[in-house]
Amino acid sequence: MDKTFPEINTFFGFGCMRLPMKGSEVDIVQFKDMVDYFINNGFNYFDTAHGYIDGKSEKAIKVAISDRYSRDRFLLTNKLTEPYFNKEEDIRPFFNSQLELCGVEYFDFYLMHAQNAANFEKFKKCRAYETAFDLKKEGKIKHVGISFHDKSEVLDNILTTYPEIEIVQIQFNYVDYDDASVQSRKCYDVCRKHGKPMIVMEPVKGGSLVNLPEKAQKVYDELGTGASNASYAIRFAASQEGIRVVLSGMSDMAQMKDNVSYMKDFVPLNDTEMGAIAKVTAIYKGLDMIPCTSCHYCVEENHCPMNIMIPEMFSCLNRKRIFNDWNQGMYYNLVSSGENGLASSCIECGGCEAVCPQHLEIRTLLKDVASEFEK
Repeated sequence: MDKTFPEINTFFGFGCMRLPMKGSEVDIVQFKDMVDYFINNGFNYFDTAHGYIDGKSEKAIKVAISDRYSRDRFLLTNKLTEPYFNKEEDIRPFFNSQLELCGVEYFDFYLMHAQNAANFEKFKKCRAYETAFDLKKEGKIKHVGISFHDKSEVLDNILTTYPEIEIVQIQFNYVDYDDASVQSRKCYDVCRKHGKPMIVMEPVKGGSLVNLPEKAQKVYDELGTGASNASYAIRFAASQEGIRVVLSGMSDMAQMKDNVSYMKDFVPLNDTEMGAIAKVTAIYKGLDMIPCTSCHYCVEENHCPMNIMIPEMFSCLNRKRIFNDWNQGMYYNLVSSGENGLASSCIECGGCEAVCPQHLEIRTLLKDVASEFEK
């Protein structure tokens, strides 16, 4: 693990994209309890972005963290996201609005969000990186980095073009390690080549590595440690050289307590545990699952004009295929009710695929969903 940025006092961070919810609103009471537990156990790194939970994540951070703790008790990462600016002059007002929403005067880390080959060109044209570097000189940003979703050669180009980048956030988990689309290992290697410490997102692949099919679950059960499935996934990421922070998007106190239990006094995976992970990876890759992480980029910011709840529908299909869960037909009806569209409502505009970090062929997959649940 990496030792840079000593102000980050552990290797574990609180990702605020999947907060506890009460209906469509953040459960502020539970979020406050989770924040208190996190900080009181010696952790201090929080991560958000303006679009998370339809703009509610930043507001919740102000209420649960900034209004309740002195600024030296926590580190906050925010991001510059592509839909919120169209020219250089838009960036500073947007940035200042983020500071106000979060209730802080500076961000410890500010990342160019979800960088890929297409939006990198827009960021360059709008001088987004240069603006961030200027904000750092002004003391409004402590460290400038990127979050990344694309092929390794694109990452190599970005880090070559802007060597001032200090840290890189990548998707990294044991299933995506050698995945041809996500390229966790190849992106990791590029960061190592450029000497950049890494922040890990999606270590449990949106929860997919927690709820395992019976055959995979048996592998972990046979270890006899009593450890959670999440612990193997998060510790896998944290055990790698060059990793500075592993984020977990915890949505209830039980997840918080589980994560803290093995990250407070972190111990890297041993050979037996690594062997079990290799077996689980092989089983997982043999399943006919849609590798969606439920990040919801495809449905936020009006990327789906038909308001199709794409991640929820993919979850329904996965659970029916893998776990033979007959209830999924009922859940499909729930997620496609009211103002939400059916899978067959897709007009194939492609807006969802343009922003999908997993590069899924969503339009084709929605046809599979419709075929299964709209018979």
